[in-house]
Amino acid sequence: MTDSDRAAFLAGDRPEDVLIYLDEAAVSNPDALEAHGERVDDGLVLVLPGDKARSVFQKAAGIDPMAFAKEAMGTEGHIDADCTGGTCPEGDGDDHQARFVFAFAEEQNEEVGDLYAEGDVVHAYVSCSCGTAYSDKWVVDESELRD
Repeated sequence: MTDSDRAAFLAGDRPEDVLIYLDEAAVSNPDALEAHGERVDDGLVLVLPGDKARSVFQKAAGIDPMAFAKEAMGTEGHIDADCTGGTCPEGDGDDHQARFVFAFAEEQNEEVGDLYAEGDVVHAYVSCSCGTAYSDKWVVDESELRD
């Protein structure tokens, strides 16, 4: 994967793919995944086709991604536009670091309305080191204004 894969995903150009961020401290062997992803400050970002991404996420995080997303949807938080961190609604500091991020994009859909009428929408879900799972979604065109 190249950083252009992540940029294309974040721009909404890869709606068939899923972005996964894995904090290096939360994964037993991040080096094993490095050939398939992009190294970032504290972890690794993977952009993979949907089914493969769900399988990789489940193996790496030990969590079913769809059950995780459902749990995270119950708590709103702020997730960074680059999908490598966020602001936990339970607090900040060293006890509140993103361990995992699971994100996907939906193409603009004016028929649905709301955010979806404004442009492509990124849905992101975080597992915080404190144990809180939270979510965020935003219109891609506005993502550069979020941080």
